[in-house]
Amino acid sequence: MLRLAGYINLIIGFGHIVGLLWADQMFQVTGISPEMKALSLIHFSLPYVLTIFVAVCFFIFGLYGLSADNKCRKLPFQKIVIYMIAGVYIFHGLGELSFNFDKLNTNWFLETSYSLIAVLIGLLFLIGGLNKWKFATEK
Repeated sequence: MLRLAGYINLIIGFGHIVGLLWADQMFQVTGISPEMKALSLIHFSLPYVLTIFVAVCFFIFGLYGLSADNKCRKLPFQKIVIYMIAGVYIFHGLGELSFNFDKLNTNWFLETSYSLIAVLIGLLFLIGGLNKWKFATEK
């Protein structure tokens, strides 16, 4: 589970970087175009810098997932970081889901899909972490 979560995060991070080649279309598809236009009014590079920052976060999450599954070298604070990543994903996904059901707009299906994917990835990290550290010690 941790390996799958790790690879998913690496793919998402890579997708953010590749998406910068078609930034306007990517921002439109993901529903963040108005926010990115507002950022670009402050400085033209902010949407790109923010996207790169988000991609780096996904890459780090992916590396922690792979590291916890022993696919790459051990990273510091592995156990706590895996559970924190799980918490971030689950909290974000459930928060967005409750917000999406409150406001039924034109992007409802897309935003709900993103939220469910976030919860799924969070559960992969959580269950993978529990299998590795909690349930493994009980056997």
